[in-house]
Amino acid sequence: MNPSLSAIVVMGVAGCGKSCIGAAIAARSGGRLIEGDAFHPAANIAKMSAGTPLDDNDRAGWLIRLGQELQAVIAAGERPILTCSALKRRYRDTLRQAVPTLGFVFLELTPQEAEKRVRARPGHFMPASLIDSQFAALEAPHGEPLTLALDATRPIEALAEAVHVWLKPCGEPDLARTA
Repeated sequence: MNPSLSAIVVMGVAGCGKSCIGAAIAARSGGRLIEGDAFHPAANIAKMSAGTPLDDNDRAGWLIRLGQELQAVIAAGERPILTCSALKRRYRDTLRQAVPTLGFVFLELTPQEAEKRVRARPGHFMPASLIDSQFAALEAPHGEPLTLALDATRPIEALAEAVHVWLKPCGEPDLARTA
């Protein structure tokens, strides 16, 4: 794994595959998976369950808590693999304040594919009705440092392999790429 990265965030809109890809990356790299959704306060979950999108204020404390969790896992000698939508640049910057050597894997897909996937997953608090709000909030991280953008419709193993290759020390000064 690239030694310059102490942690990874698997990011994107609801339904892009953050949990599946994060688990595959963690298994392959020996990292510790952190499900960002598990850290939402009850009020956020209730709001989303009711079909109301979260706003910046709703996410602020959650992002700070995720940064603290990243720091705790690093302090324990492990490499965290966090799943987190991280839709806006300021959200990613909040996480970067906690861990400056944070890499982002951006899983891209269309609104139609995201809606199809969200409708197909049972028992999750995020309804398909919120997909449009996710895309409205999304500020794609293209061009941001330590960021890899991937087509989320590719098979899980292909995505995990692409991340594995990206995380290897490569000697390149700029790790921002799109695959």
